[in-house]
Order: sequence, then C-alpha cells, then structure tokens
Amino acid sequence: MLNKIRESAEFLRNKKMDKPEIGIILGTGLGKMVHEIALHQQLDYGDIPHFPVSTVEFHKGRLIYGQLEGKMVLAMQGRFHYYEGYSMQEITFPVRVMKELGVKYLLISNAAGAMNLAYKKGSLMLIDDHINLLSDGPLRGSNDDTLGPRFPDMSQPYSKKINDLMEQVAVQHGILLHKGVYVAVAGPNLETRAEYRFLRGIGADVVGMSTVPEAIVANHSGLPCAAVSVLTDECDPENLKPVDIKDIIETASVAENDLIKLFKGVIREL
Repeated sequence: MLNKIRESAEFLRNKKMDKPEIGIILGTGLGKMVHEIALHQQLDYGDIPHFPVSTVEFHKGRLIYGQLEGKMVLAMQGRFHYYEGYSMQEITFPVRVMKELGVKYLLISNAAGAMNLAYKKGSLMLIDDHINLLSDGPLRGSNDDTLGPRFPDMSQPYSKKINDLMEQVAVQHGILLHKGVYVAVAGPNLETRAEYRFLRGIGADVVGMSTVPEAIVANHSGLPCAAVSVLTDECDPENLKPVDIKDIIETASVAENDLIKLFKGVIREL
C-alpha cells in the first residue's frame, strides 16, 4: 500500500497539487462548496493512479485543489462507500494520500438520518463520537508502522481543537449545530423501524453509511479530523414513512449553505 500511496502523491505533485494544508471530504449532495474554492487544478478520480471511482450518481468523483479562506485545500467532490463494493483500504486510500501530501487537518461531511427526535432535518450535527457497525475495518491486516501504530487510540477520534472552532463559528453565524454520536452502517438500504430503535438505544443520535472509516484512518495517520452531518431525514420509528432519495439530496443541498459557512469559518481560523 505504501508504494501506491507514494505513487499517487507523486502524480498529484507533478500536477501541481503539491502544497495542500487542509483536506475536505464532501458527502452526498454536498458538492457546492467546491464553487467557493479558487481553483488551481482539478482531476477526475479515474485519472489518478490507484484511486477508486465513485459509482454513486450524486457524487461527482473529482479531486479539487485550490485556495479557500487563505489556505490551500484538497477537496474530494464525492467519496467512496463500503456498499459500492470497495474494500475499506480503497475507501480510505485518499486520506492516506492527503497525509502523504502534507495535509494538516481533515474536514469531513456526510448526509445522515436523525434518530434523536430533538434534531430536525435540514440542521447540522457536529460528530463528537461514533459507533462503528460496519462489518470490516480499514486497519485489518498487517500493519505498516510507517503509516501508523498497530493499535491506534480512539479515545477522542474527532479533534477537540477543530470541534471547539466549529462551535465558535456556528455561534458567530447563528447556525444551529447539534453535537452528538454518529453510527455507521453498511447500507445501501435504509433502516427498519426495529433497527432505528436499536441504534438509538445503543447511544447514536444519527445514522449514516460513511465517515467512520476515514476518521479511523485519519487517527491512525496522526491527522486531526472533524466531521459534520447534514441531517436529511427524521427517523422516528413510530411515525416512519418511505424516504425518497431525491428529497434527501434536496434537503442536503439547502442545508449545505450553513455547512459552507461553517467550514469556511473554521478553515479561516486553522
């Protein structure tokens, strides 16, 4: 894996994507932020050695490099999911490449369903902790000590420094920002009523199908990260109705305006 990481990083350096300070992963329906970036370079994932290709129609599949709030950023416009058939190592490969390129902080976004009934769709939740219910992990197999320790600590998987900044920026902009626990499931199916009751009962506030693998690898790599969920639907098992993916995308697109303000404010201060 190390050789592949270095080959991808060298390829990007040769394409002048060589001095990123902050990495950004944009989730489902959350691609508008790239329009805020003063573009220096962009590449389709398929043109980058060893990168997977996003198969989800709502994910553009482009790597964007440019300036945002005075910082050089490397943004993934679209991510990879376990349900697409990729291995955990493939899903998290871009995080490894970001680290190799010198990225100092990683900001992650996702679309998620709100199980905490105090949270309403269209609002944001800062992830304070997570529960991993994916059936595999990105660190399974032999460990390369040059990438990170065999048993990385996960007592605080999301950077307190960045999370504190997130909350400060949210107050400054009048953005409602919940803080809670994200649970990752395999998908792509949404959950049953019984599953929502179970997930809520074990301590999760929101549920989604991503983010946790990237956060695990970021911690393994010593890369401080933070993650925000855009809440696209309300998952009340006692009043559950069929969800249309188009409604989820539309809600994410509207709520993304607050996410952009939040990420820009944090990037400015980092």
